Amino acid sequence: MSLSSLLISVIIPTYNRAHILHRAVQSVLSQTHSHLELIIVDDGSEDVTPEAVTALQDPRIRLVHQDHQGVAAARNAGILQARGEYIALLDSDDVWEPHKLELQLTFTLQGGWHITQTEEIWIRHQQRVNPGLRHIKPSGWIFVPSLAMCLVSPSCVLMSRRCWDEIGPFDPRLLACEDYDLWLRCSLRYPVGLVPQHLVTRYAGHADQLSGKIIGMDLYRIMSLNKLLTRSDLSAEQRHMTRMHLQIKGKRYIQGCLKRGKEEEAMRVQSMITRGLEK
Repeated sequence: MSLSSLLISVIIPTYNRAHILHRAVQSVLSQTHSHLELIIVDDGSEDVTPEAVTALQDPRIRLVHQDHQGVAAARNAGILQARGEYIALLDSDDVWEPHKLELQLTFTLQGGWHITQTEEIWIRHQQRVNPGLRHIKPSGWIFVPSLAMCLVSPSCVLMSRRCWDEIGPFDPRLLACEDYDLWLRCSLRYPVGLVPQHLVTRYAGHADQLSGKIIGMDLYRIMSLNKLLTRSDLSAEQRHMTRMHLQIKGKRYIQGCLKRGKEEEAMRVQSMITRGLEK
């Protein structure tokens, strides 16, 4: 089977972003790997998102509507409709370079990878910024370094259908850090390849960005780490490191609660962490 004959399903979840959605969409439709389908999941938008997508009139685009349930449920809904041998994710505020899919698919197939990501350019408040050393993306078996923070960017990912079927779906109970949760589960089963080119531009700093609206992001990481500790397939080292990071994140979150006078929340999360550490 030739590379150009492989169908890639691209999933864009969006909520009230009609004003910038076209930028992401055009970066998909301009790909040199043209055998793709673009599934846009409108997560209950209250703006003109449906009209904006309909006006594009490209046969490769499918629009899926759902009530507002969050980005995890939106990605799941899009992938459920996907027909491709490979799945690529793109956030509605990010863009791809024209050769992104072609270069990444070639890299993926040549290396025998089931999941890869690319390097990315960061734009914050209209200015390019350089990621810090702690944000450097590793390659291979990345589970342990990924415990500290999410080291896989959704907009940079290409994965095989087999990979998704084994690791999915995103957990819709997580209002944030749903990607941290999924990539940890993924990196237990699969090494993650890294395409060395900067093929994605990632925008941050705008008012409607999820990470800027969610307070106490560590709560969702704590929930994810607690879930991991219920698994039977963790090695002794993986279990030890998961417990360590659960304690670190738990201490930080609880201190924040106490500083803000949220003693009840601090006690609730401490109980959750204690149960997790007993597993």
